[in-house]
Amino acid sequence: MIEIMDTTLRDGEQTSGVSLSAREKLGIARLLLEGVCVNRIEVASARVSEGEFAAVRLITEWAAQRGRLDQIEVLGFVDDGVSIRWLSEAGCRVMNLLCKGSLKHCTGQLGKTPEEHLADIRRSIARAAKAGIAVNIYLEDWSNGMLHSPDYVTAMLDGLKDEPVKRFMLPDTLGILNPYNTEQCCRRMTERYPELHFDFHPHNDYDLAVANAAAAVRAGIRGIHTTVNGLGERAGNAPLSSVVAVLHDQCGERTTVVEQEINHLSRMVETYTGIHIPANKPVVGENVFTQCAGIHADGDNKNNLYFNDLLPERFGRVREYALGKTSGKANIRKNLEALGIELDEQSMRKVTERIIELGDKKEMVTPEDLPYIIADVLKQELHENKVTILNYRLSLAHGLKPVATLKIRINDQEYEETSVGDGQYDAFVKALRKIYKTTLKRDFPMLKNYSVSIPPGGRTDAFVQTIITWEYRGETFKTRGLDADQTEAAIKATLKMLNRIENRATA
Repeated sequence: MIEIMDTTLRDGEQTSGVSLSAREKLGIARLLLEGVCVNRIEVASARVSEGEFAAVRLITEWAAQRGRLDQIEVLGFVDDGVSIRWLSEAGCRVMNLLCKGSLKHCTGQLGKTPEEHLADIRRSIARAAKAGIAVNIYLEDWSNGMLHSPDYVTAMLDGLKDEPVKRFMLPDTLGILNPYNTEQCCRRMTERYPELHFDFHPHNDYDLAVANAAAAVRAGIRGIHTTVNGLGERAGNAPLSSVVAVLHDQCGERTTVVEQEINHLSRMVETYTGIHIPANKPVVGENVFTQCAGIHADGDNKNNLYFNDLLPERFGRVREYALGKTSGKANIRKNLEALGIELDEQSMRKVTERIIELGDKKEMVTPEDLPYIIADVLKQELHENKVTILNYRLSLAHGLKPVATLKIRINDQEYEETSVGDGQYDAFVKALRKIYKTTLKRDFPMLKNYSVSIPPGGRTDAFVQTIITWEYRGETFKTRGLDADQTEAAIKATLKMLNRIENRATA
């Protein structure tokens, strides 16, 4: 069993532009420990700020109530007991003590001999034990230490191996290692000190953090440090999602991590940090379970020929089939099946040609656009538009919140509502939500993402494209609107969403 220690709330928050509130940190901590089920989390550095202290205090109070206080760790320093007092006051019982793992750091940054630094560390360990705080040790810059001053590293470990230290943590602080020397360096540790527990802490400067984590485990390391979405300074740390997938599938190792919860956690962190997940990021990227080529969809139809062990269902996701110029009939048929639409071969050919034409113009086609494309190509409505916007008025005045008044027909019944919002579209959606939730006593989809772009190609330069991601009864889907006015484009996308849920409700 490989331990996973996630340091999103400490090392991950060192990502440029990222600052998490105390409540956001608590939400992430709870999901990490009770949803995803990592073994430990590192939540902060001692002595940073009053806000950091308040966040740690909030997390430790929750953890104490849940019997998880030993899973909460804070980075501390060799500072004559100042960090220990900070941890004690914050209610934390585990300190990750930052020590120097290379001779260059010891002499250059601290200005001390190895013997002096070792004596300081021992005093810190003794103070922590007296305060009832367990100690793990970070050997900062350990990778450079192993490459350029290995005798220093072994001297430090020889001097500390008999101290009450639970784990020795080996950081590749500057991300300089590759899988080959990672395995060599880690194996020197595990073979020389078989009785000690070692963690490996990779950084991703050469895009090798995940590979290095696998190499470390191959060398006998029993703990790996990660961050959600690979957050961290410079190029970041090893992403939790990829590390877990590689350990499970490529290394044949077990962890306590619940794979199905990873995507939910990644989206939460994306929302809180504002750092978007790349669409092609393994496991959690928007496009990584999307087949684009028609031949791939055809192969999936015949015998799942293009599946691998990274099945989307493992991670709480579903396989999708993209629509564009490389789409074949198989891609389109997969999407039509999901929508409950059947077409004959001649109609399929016409629809395929239209989608390829749109793809050549670089226009985005979503599955939710299919009924409208089909209706246009075949000159017939595939289903009745059960929702029609009869009228609306949006007002914007300086110093006042925008107001939206809406009149809408739903299944032959007319409704009217007014609401204010933080923007014109927000006011429009709030008026809609009133109609559905207050008047009709029905669920209303949650808006999950909103993006605006200028679609290139053809005459679309004069238009804006609004793509809205919705979540409704456990399903996530997108709708698109195209118009010269951004708000109007968003309203068109919203109308598509309303007709989708109404048609599903009566199907």
